[in-house]
Amino acid sequence: MKEIQLLKIDDMNQHKNSSNFYVNTIQNHLINNHQRIEKPHKHNFYAVFLFTKGSGTHEIDFTTYEVKPGAIFFLYPGQTHGWHLSDDIEGYLFFHTKEFYEMGYVNNTLYEYPFFKSNASNKCFYLDQMFTSKLMHDIENIYNEYLQNNWKKTQLILSYLTQIYILLNRQIESNSLIDHNSLRHYQNQFNTFEHLVDKYYKEIKSASEYAEKLNITQKHLNRIVKSITDKTTTNIIIERNILEAKRNLIYTNKTFNQIAQDLGYTDYSYFNKLFKKYTGETPTEFIKRYKK
Repeated sequence: MKEIQLLKIDDMNQHKNSSNFYVNTIQNHLINNHQRIEKPHKHNFYAVFLFTKGSGTHEIDFTTYEVKPGAIFFLYPGQTHGWHLSDDIEGYLFFHTKEFYEMGYVNNTLYEYPFFKSNASNKCFYLDQMFTSKLMHDIENIYNEYLQNNWKKTQLILSYLTQIYILLNRQIESNSLIDHNSLRHYQNQFNTFEHLVDKYYKEIKSASEYAEKLNITQKHLNRIVKSITDKTTTNIIIERNILEAKRNLIYTNKTFNQIAQDLGYTDYSYFNKLFKKYTGETPTEFIKRYKK
């Protein structure tokens, strides 16, 4: 049975000087890895794409974004994506594993950056020209270091990465309507909740069971989720199942009945109604529209 193609850093790392980190210009990456990335696929690593020239569209988990200068995209492991780009496209990208980033820090994790982990967060932002230039300079430093074999090379790359992520998060939060400082303590709990949903969404559908795993009341969990996403806890759980159903409908040969069973829904008709309620279309209509 066909499965969604999973790419690893080793598949693209021509320098072979790191199995946990990769950086390149987007134009070189497209040339060197055309056959691997021409169709929608997913990664087992974290990825950042910064576009500085050209146009097109970039689809991440069935949401389509415009590609233009200053567009930056964030993907975490397991997300599916594909794109249509103009011939004059330029920019930078870098990939790394969770282990690569966190091995250099004791109290610094990728979960601190919501643009990576959360299904509820945006995966695309549009930066102004000044900030884009600043980011390009930092990524170029990483790229130049990556091509060399200097003393403490990994440590320097990690310091550049951390600077980029901190400045990006500050920039994004400064343009947000949400008071992130007041919700910082909720964000950590919400990240843990989403991690649990990613792990147990096939087995656990109940908000109360997730609250129990977090050792908090369901009322408090609902308050956290509402504050961060303006959604209910149940919405987040169901949306995770719907997303996985979409991935399997498009990228595998499984029937919707098989997908429902895999996701823990023994009542096919119930999940069919749930799918339509959350997407506005039946599974068959979704497939036809998407493939059209």
